[in-house]
Amino acid sequence: MILIGNTVISEDIKDKNFVCNLEKCKGACCVEGDLGAPLNKEELPIMEEIYEKVKPYLSSEGIKAIEEQGTYIKDWEGDYSTTTINEKECAYAIYDEKNILKCGIEEAYNDGKINFKKPISCHLYPIRITAYEQYDALNYDRWEICNPACDFGEKLGVPLYKFVKDALIRKYGAEWYQELVNEIENKTETE
Repeated sequence: MILIGNTVISEDIKDKNFVCNLEKCKGACCVEGDLGAPLNKEELPIMEEIYEKVKPYLSSEGIKAIEEQGTYIKDWEGDYSTTTINEKECAYAIYDEKNILKCGIEEAYNDGKINFKKPISCHLYPIRITAYEQYDALNYDRWEICNPACDFGEKLGVPLYKFVKDALIRKYGAEWYQELVNEIENKTETE
């Protein structure tokens, strides 16, 4: 484990290689699973605020799901996630001309319509954060659908913590990220 401030980071985040390979997986993480993308409480009002600007980017099915269920849902455990279409595909996911799923929120962000890139859980994926009272636990979420990303990351030699650099900085700040890099590089040198 790596300890930085109030975070506990799994060694897998240092040791595993990973680079999304959308040509292979087609964005399956936006469809697979039993819920939408996890949302933290700070993101809930943002989801409501951005909806009208994101709506033109969404599919008719996604719009229908959001207008019936809301811009986010609360699950049986009291956690929040993005709305889904028929309890499967994220309502904010859209297909491009290659039939690859992309994020409608991120597309609106890229076009300068909003200043929220996408939920932090999506930006950080495949890292999942479990928030405890005193600290956050950061773990690598192994999933068969990401095997092409593991293979691609291995081929390119990109460790997971570097692949999600921007997301980690967004969540914890540049100073925290630099401390993580220093910790990993110092551990690697002494091993």
